[in-house]
Amino acid sequence: MRQSKFFMPTLKEAPSDAVAESHKLMIRGGYIRQVTAGVYAYLPLGYRVLRKAEGIIEDEMEKINVPEMIMPHLLPATLWQESGRYKKYGAEMFKLKDRHGRESLLGPTHEETFTEIIAKNLKSYKQMPLALYQIQTKFRDENRPRFGLLRGREFVMLDGYSFAATRDQLDEQFDDQKSAYKRIFKRAGVTVHPVIADSGTMGGKNSTEFQAPAAIGEDTIATNEKGTYAANLEMAKSIDTFKQEPEDAKELTKVATPDCDTIEKLAKFLNVPATRIVKSILYIADDQKVLVLIRGDKQINEVKLGHVLDADEVHEADTADLKEITGSEKGGVGPVNADWADKIIADETVKNLYNVVVGAGETDYQFENANLDRDFKVDEFADIRTANEGEPDPVDHLPLKFTTSIEVGHIFKLGTYYTKTMGADFLDQNGKAKPVIMGSYGIGVTRMLSAAVEQHLTEHGVAWPKEIAPFAIHIVQMKMNKEDQTELAEKLEKKFSEKYDVLYDDRKERAGVKFADADLVGAPIRITVGKKAADGIVEVKRPTDDKATEMSIDELDKFVNQELG
Repeated sequence: MRQSKFFMPTLKEAPSDAVAESHKLMIRGGYIRQVTAGVYAYLPLGYRVLRKAEGIIEDEMEKINVPEMIMPHLLPATLWQESGRYKKYGAEMFKLKDRHGRESLLGPTHEETFTEIIAKNLKSYKQMPLALYQIQTKFRDENRPRFGLLRGREFVMLDGYSFAATRDQLDEQFDDQKSAYKRIFKRAGVTVHPVIADSGTMGGKNSTEFQAPAAIGEDTIATNEKGTYAANLEMAKSIDTFKQEPEDAKELTKVATPDCDTIEKLAKFLNVPATRIVKSILYIADDQKVLVLIRGDKQINEVKLGHVLDADEVHEADTADLKEITGSEKGGVGPVNADWADKIIADETVKNLYNVVVGAGETDYQFENANLDRDFKVDEFADIRTANEGEPDPVDHLPLKFTTSIEVGHIFKLGTYYTKTMGADFLDQNGKAKPVIMGSYGIGVTRMLSAAVEQHLTEHGVAWPKEIAPFAIHIVQMKMNKEDQTELAEKLEKKFSEKYDVLYDDRKERAGVKFADADLVGAPIRITVGKKAADGIVEVKRPTDDKATEMSIDELDKFVNQELG
């Protein structure tokens, strides 16, 4: 490809609203251009990277015998109403009506659509296991689209779905997909951690995220130094090392605690450590009033709590509801005589505590020396706390390390979450109707490109991993009016183009402009044809090299094959 014919509008400076380094690089390098908030055009350079990433996915899906197909972008609302997700998905869904008033949506994901087709066409256990996938544009009405391709309203995603007759088949499909995903990210040059994750609105109980460590990441993952434990902070577990020595139960005493609306203020006022205080927080889980208890030095993890309660909607009670239900304002709520609660759930940190401080059920009052079972009861204990960095992990008991990261993939064991609701049944070996068992698998392809840039930034540009680089070789001719340089550059272009993607900078531009643009292209190999062209000598540079190296044409062949072979 001749660079004089290649549309690559580079910029010296990134737009002022670009925060993420990947966003800055892809705008400056002419990879993408914003059309409207959260929506981007992929210019030739960006589209080449996108297509190469898609090619890796297609290759790896072929290896595990998963065929590709394509679904419509425009979907009937009735499908999502049938699954129950039309309302649950919330404001991020693009909804519209046609001229007849029929409700539709732009697909943010396609579980319902695939389930409907399977329900109509897959009727016997003999047709399973089966898996399908598509690479398609998705639409989500993000409230605050930002960071370029990392959080947009329109993006490209691989979404795949598996269908099984047994749990063993699902487990095998899940493992096949997980292995394929690892290979995809490795080939794309994106370092990832597969981590335990929350399924969110997707449904199901078992999921794994693929998180790419990056400074701009919106997620936090917890890992140990051996790599034997990795989880999204939403789901991370840790070992609580605090132990309180047993004590004889003391007399329950009510004390006034004016203006103590935080644990810090209360601990200081009563001159007790936070580990002597049990926080009581009222949550509304669907229609249930749930009082949640946790030791004062810990924080409630609402994702974990949602899993324990298995409710469609879980939120902390607002001030008005709190006063009406408990008779107390925030800080005074407690578990003693909490007959108004439908259920009391306590974090495991509340076990084996003695003579603790709890809310007295009255604003600005606390009970001292409250004891479990004597003064208050708990219906269920569970791990509902947020893990802290440095606490021991639950596998090898090594300190947890927190890392910001970008979610680039997510795979789920959906089970029968959709198929039961939407009537996707099959006949088993005994002729009995059973719901198909599903899995769901996704890669944010455009997110993966941003993650690759974030992880492979150089001082002046990017060092693209070789399998997704827009061009494998960038030939830069210094002076277009020098016949010996033109002859050698064209010879190299013709030779290497037989095997690799080659960009030949044949523009009549200054050397500084050409090199600056070459840094933004980030090809694995840059070949500069300059003043020693007549002697068959060129300069070769990788994006991560401090300086270029002179090399003869004979040496160049070997070098290129070693680097790109």
